[in-house]
Amino acid sequence: MDFRLSEDNLLLEQAAKDFSARAIIPQAHIYDESAEFPKSIFKEAHASGFFNLTIPEKYAGIGLSSLATSLVIERLAYGCSGVTTSIVANDLALTPIVIAGTEEQKEKFVKPICQKGDFASFCLSEPGAGSDVSSLSCKLQKVEGGYLLNGNKQWITNGGYSSQFTVFAKLDTLIDEKNKAEKHKSICCVVVSRSSEGVTIGKSENKLGQRCSNTTTVSFENVFVPNDCLIGKEGEGFYTAMKTLDFTRPMTAAIAVGIASRAFDEAMSYSFQRKQFGQQIFDFQAIQSILADAGTDIDAARLLTLRAATMADNGEKNSLESSMAKRFAADSAMRITTDAVQVFGGYGYTKDYPVEKLMRDAKLMQIYEGTSQVQRIVIAKELQKKFKK
Repeated sequence: MDFRLSEDNLLLEQAAKDFSARAIIPQAHIYDESAEFPKSIFKEAHASGFFNLTIPEKYAGIGLSSLATSLVIERLAYGCSGVTTSIVANDLALTPIVIAGTEEQKEKFVKPICQKGDFASFCLSEPGAGSDVSSLSCKLQKVEGGYLLNGNKQWITNGGYSSQFTVFAKLDTLIDEKNKAEKHKSICCVVVSRSSEGVTIGKSENKLGQRCSNTTTVSFENVFVPNDCLIGKEGEGFYTAMKTLDFTRPMTAAIAVGIASRAFDEAMSYSFQRKQFGQQIFDFQAIQSILADAGTDIDAARLLTLRAATMADNGEKNSLESSMAKRFAADSAMRITTDAVQVFGGYGYTKDYPVEKLMRDAKLMQIYEGTSQVQRIVIAKELQKKFKK
């Protein structure tokens, strides 16, 4: 067991750190205020090799390992998690095609997105189905030459700017209303072009945090989906989605680590600058306790994240480890950012300092891609499996 990073990964991490400092941090507060989609940052990120990070080079992606990707994402999220969420969303949307698609589908649906610097969206959540994926109401109806897609998707990252959607819906011929325990077996994965007739994009959500990351609803009304847009086999969509989330969950955890790390650095720096009762506030034991806990939890979250990422690289099942990483990193980020605001006192509650934004941004980490409560359910079930072996 070696906890040291390779020279290549250290260089890659430094490159991401430099990019974040140059292109993201100086503008993050501006885009947070305006809730504007930072197109110029994304264009520069694509040109600099910080887009489509895990997608194989064969399909015009960067081809990084999951471990290397986690390092890059943490550094980008240190600058702004909203920017980073929109970047990671492309990997999330394209990974199902990489996992389950044919060679022709990868050439058709993955490569052009990566080459052009376009956005793609992962469409799983619905107004009535978030954590309970098997309760999807979005339907596919078999017709000659393909399917008709009907339904609504919600909380779609980059929905207003994506040219392509990876959509999960239930196939009418596979739905078994009598067997609720098997209802996930009717889910299919399809690729839908934004230009398809019947696709409607809703307004951008006015969010608490990660405000520059575009989030919309996407509606499908009798959208024709050709047979060659089905990813994998009919009824395999649920398993494709779960494999995708196992693979991408360390990336989400890395975003949380980046947020917490930035809040910690800001709080540490301020604790040396701020003086009360004739001494820097770092010298107060109460402040030291806050910072000591934060530093420890960040290291623990990072190690959990990198373990889950390494398992993904080794082709090992990492459902337990990725859920542990995401849950712990998200909850830690929320606590650490809240404590950072406390260290700043009244100043931390103003927009003159970045910690209030970090606190708002951190909250989403406990909600999207599996809430902290759902992660605990997954962890418990996976632990049960291990215990019974």
